[in-house]
Amino acid sequence: MHIVRQLGAMPGVIAAGEYAYHGDDFSFDGALTEEFVHIVSIMCRVNTLVAHMQSEVLDSFTGQTGLRPVQGWVVRGARLSFCAVGNYFAMVDNREGVLDDVVRILRARVGDLRSEGLPGLYARLGGDVHEALY
Repeated sequence: MHIVRQLGAMPGVIAAGEYAYHGDDFSFDGALTEEFVHIVSIMCRVNTLVAHMQSEVLDSFTGQTGLRPVQGWVVRGARLSFCAVGNYFAMVDNREGVLDDVVRILRARVGDLRSEGLPGLYARLGGDVHEALY
């Protein structure tokens, strides 16, 4: 199952999608309009660039911070949270554990797989880390 459809089907996920690092291509699953997701895809590109820039600036002053390479970011609001890993994003409500599950899936599928626990957790949630994304 494609990661966007898998995330979009999770309870507590309002929308999930994929955005292009360059250009306006995006796809999504969830309760948002295409116009809103277009704005979200632009926000994702900008926030990703900012996260990379900030980690490079920090590294230039302090040396190895462990922040690079940047894999993603999270913004948590009063009722909603937004996260992006790689070029995938999810908007979730702040119910207990929803953001944790989404981040685990994103990290297992497109993030850092060095932690042996992630593939096991992802498999328990119904995913196959070796499955092709397309």
